[in-house]
Formats: sequence, structure tokens, C-alpha cells
Amino acid sequence: MLPGLIESHTHIFLQGEDPALGGYDRQLLKFPLAYRAARATVSARRALEQGFTTIRDMETEGAGYGDVGIKMAVNEGRIPGPRIFTTTRAISTTGGYPLEGYAPEIQVPKGVQIIDGPVEARKAAREQMDNGADWIKVYMTHRSWSDKDGKLVSQPTLTLEEIKAITSEVHSWGRKVACHAYSGEGLHRALDGGCDSIEHGLDLDDAAIAQMKGQGTWYCPTIAIYYKEWAPENTLAGRRDRARAMEHEQSFKRALRAGVRIVYGTDVGGFSWDEPIVQDFPYMVKFGMSPMDTLRSATIAPAEMLEMPGQIGVLAPGAYADVIAVQGDPLKDITELGRVKFVMHNGQVFKAE
Repeated sequence: MLPGLIESHTHIFLQGEDPALGGYDRQLLKFPLAYRAARATVSARRALEQGFTTIRDMETEGAGYGDVGIKMAVNEGRIPGPRIFTTTRAISTTGGYPLEGYAPEIQVPKGVQIIDGPVEARKAAREQMDNGADWIKVYMTHRSWSDKDGKLVSQPTLTLEEIKAITSEVHSWGRKVACHAYSGEGLHRALDGGCDSIEHGLDLDDAAIAQMKGQGTWYCPTIAIYYKEWAPENTLAGRRDRARAMEHEQSFKRALRAGVRIVYGTDVGGFSWDEPIVQDFPYMVKFGMSPMDTLRSATIAPAEMLEMPGQIGVLAPGAYADVIAVQGDPLKDITELGRVKFVMHNGQVFKAE
């Protein structure tokens, strides 16, 4: 028996869109919001089926405040699903998010709320929190590529003034800011700007790790997704894909050794919800995290990050009755977490094999 697991980086409104069928662009250009909400409903159920009784959903990718609606439906018992922490629309800058590549005279939707300047940044954060965002998500880097030496390079987005406007506003509301950041200047702006969690963090240099440790910044690495669908090795995209995975592994190991606070998250939705969402656990163990600490990264640690210690991520008197069971011992074989036989959420049995 274990506490219900916590997934700290999901996208219930994404489904690992197939490039052959139109990829990411298709959902914004052709899918009605009602259809996307129906798919998100299935995603929420999939999370619960696999033993994740709490998720932090990291933006709706053009579906507006749809995550708030799904959360309401779950909380009212209208659909099965986990406890949901919402981030709604997310924030980036002009030139910092898809859709891209269309004729300049055609106005196309964006997957995030676009801002330029600290005034717009602060206003966007206020709008999103006013409309139900539990966290605010910011894209501090956008494109990434491999330079001539094989080193990962990332395009920064928000300026330091813009991210500081967001974090000061969000923190004054008693909420937190999650920052998508791969490497370089954008990553350092995120840390200097006071972000509460770094998402992905593919290339964490020593200065970034020291600052994260000193500031208590959370690290949600999302590992397995960077081992999927690599482009051919002799292409620019292929070199970038391999640089991402290689540098990410080393960053995770350095962060682990330094004692950075790590939480479990997979970026599911970036890959299909038909795949298991426990696939980061074996990577974390392979890269040096003990099975017990790996379990803590999906229970006690995110409960603290989400400011619910003693309420979720534990089996204890006074906690929410989020309970799962597996047949084997995950401390001996971490893949047992992929074979959940029993799920109770808020005291209600959802699954009992």
C-alpha cells in the first residue's frame, strides 16, 4: 500500500499529436473546444487509473481555461479524475510559442497568452489567477538547437523585468510560478526572477544548480519524453535531440548530488495518454536516485511543493484518503508502480482488481 501518487507535469488537453495527422497545429486550428474537453476528460481518468490521485496540469495549449472546467467537474463528482492544480493558459512573448510559420498577414491562434513588457506580464498573471489558475506557468525559453560543438542552445523569451513582474504579482496572491526553461540565459533569468519550479531543466550548469539549491527551487525534470522519436542522427534536429538527452542526464545527476528538491513529472500529453505515465521512474533510478527517494519525488516532495504536506502524498491520520496498492515491492523493482491494482481517491474506491 502506498499514498496516491502525484504527477507534477501533465497536459490533459494534449494527446501527443501525430505529426502525420497535422501535429500540434491541428488541435488549435481544427478541433472544437468541446472535443478537446472530451479528450481531456479521458486523460484525467487515465491519470487516476494509473494511481496518480493528484496532478499539476501545466497549461491547456490553446484551450483557454478548460482545465478549470475539468477540475470543477472532477470536484463535483461528475467525472472521475485526480485532484487538479491548474495553470490555465501559460505565458510567453512574441516569437516565443507556436503556432508559427504561417503567412504574416494571417492571424493564427497561439498555444499560450502572449505578452510584451512588464505591464502586460503582470496583467496576464492577474487575469489567469482571477480565472482560476492555481499556479502560473511561464515559458522562459523557446526553441533549442545544437551548436557547432554539439552544445545545447536555447532561445530566451521573457526579460528579467517581465518575469519579476509576474513572480511579484503571483507571490502577492500567495501562489507560485512554474518556469519552462531548458538552459542558458532564459534559465538564469527564471532563477533570478524568483520562479518556484524549473520544468525540464535540460542543461543545468553549476551556477544554476547552486542557485536552485540556495533558493529552494523545485526541479521537475521530465526525462523519458526526451528519449522518444529522435530525428535521424545526421540532421540538425537529430543532433539537437541527442544533445538534449545527453545533457539532461548529466543535469539530473548533478542536481541529485547537490540536493536540489526534485519532483516527479513526465510531460504526458507531449506523448500519448495511451502510454504509461510511470515511465520516468526507471530513468530516475537508472540515473542514481534511490527507489525510496524516487517514491518520495511522487509523494512527499510534491505535497510540500503544492503546499499540502500531511494532506496528500502520505498515509496518515488526517490526510486525504488517497491510497493505491501494487502486488510487488517498488523498493525492489520500481516498475511495480506501473502495475497498480487498487486506487482510492478521497476515500472512494475507483479501482479494485
